[in-house]
Amino acid sequence: MKRNTWQREAVREALGESEGFVSAQSLHASLKGSGSTVGLATVYRALADLAVEGDADSLQQDGESLYRACTPGTHHHHLICRSCGTTVEIAADEVEAWAQDVAAQHGFTRPQHVVDVFGYCPECSRS
Repeated sequence: MKRNTWQREAVREALGESEGFVSAQSLHASLKGSGSTVGLATVYRALADLAVEGDADSLQQDGESLYRACTPGTHHHHLICRSCGTTVEIAADEVEAWAQDVAAQHGFTRPQHVVDVFGYCPECSRS
């Protein structure tokens, strides 16, 4: 576990205040706008560390990593709107069972996976 610096804590707090998934550049701009001196490279490192430690969700969209604060220690999946970015955490018990079965069939143990389902939210579907 990385040590908790003021810069890292500033990134964690800013991420927690953000709505939905955000890029490192967007979060950096938000921090800078509020007077923070945290550098962009530090924001990238802090977000990557938070994701590895389970304190942030991350996903790839259009070749860019996006992040969002999450409840540490919980395994979950997402529905993500392709248009507005609205994100909903979903249960996927069937996916969990499938991942365990497929791993066991091939002799793998302790499987991990990420499932993000992209579509259009009800609001964007109406537009």
